[in-house]
Amino acid sequence: MTIDKDFFRQVMGRFATGITVVTTSSQGTPAGLTVNAFCSVSLNPPLVLVCVDLNSQALSLIRESKAFAVNMLHNKQEYLSRCFATHSRDRFENFCQVSYHTAVTDSPIFDDSLAFIDTRVVAEYPGGDHAIFLSEVVAMGTSERTTYAEKPDELQEPLMHLNGNTPTEPPAPLLYFMAQYRHLAEQYREPSLPTSAHDEAYERKSST
Repeated sequence: MTIDKDFFRQVMGRFATGITVVTTSSQGTPAGLTVNAFCSVSLNPPLVLVCVDLNSQALSLIRESKAFAVNMLHNKQEYLSRCFATHSRDRFENFCQVSYHTAVTDSPIFDDSLAFIDTRVVAEYPGGDHAIFLSEVVAMGTSERTTYAEKPDELQEPLMHLNGNTPTEPPAPLLYFMAQYRHLAEQYREPSLPTSAHDEAYERKSST
């Protein structure tokens, strides 16, 4: 029995995700690709994981630089997700016309991203038609704050101020569900368990 890959894609598409653009740079050449196979792995040390298609132009540059950044997209950046997912001249020659800066590594960080994580690769694993990269966070930030692993917290002017806007609350994330881009229809909010209560519940479960 074999798993039908098209149905597998449909089933996995029922898991709603955010959208990121993973970026890197090697010898002055930037590259990026749209990724939703991204997750946190560990708090101590802070580790994240991304999966990169073996046919991606960015793969060799990630291997060369041993670093990448994860740019989390908001709901006004669908065009960036589409651009970095296509084999277009705008992507490969113009880096999708996006303005960016760098933090610790030379990996591009979009000036108007929802949030970013800058990382150094600590391990690579085979993952079928993808390469799995495990990386340690060396810098991260939002429009209000940037922090570095080897420095005290440093505040920066909110990026939305730089764009002439007054920040109130973060923009909504860009979502992907059932092979379509989605936006949050409303800001439903329900607090999760407090950290201490969550930890206690986990410890009780683990001890049983």
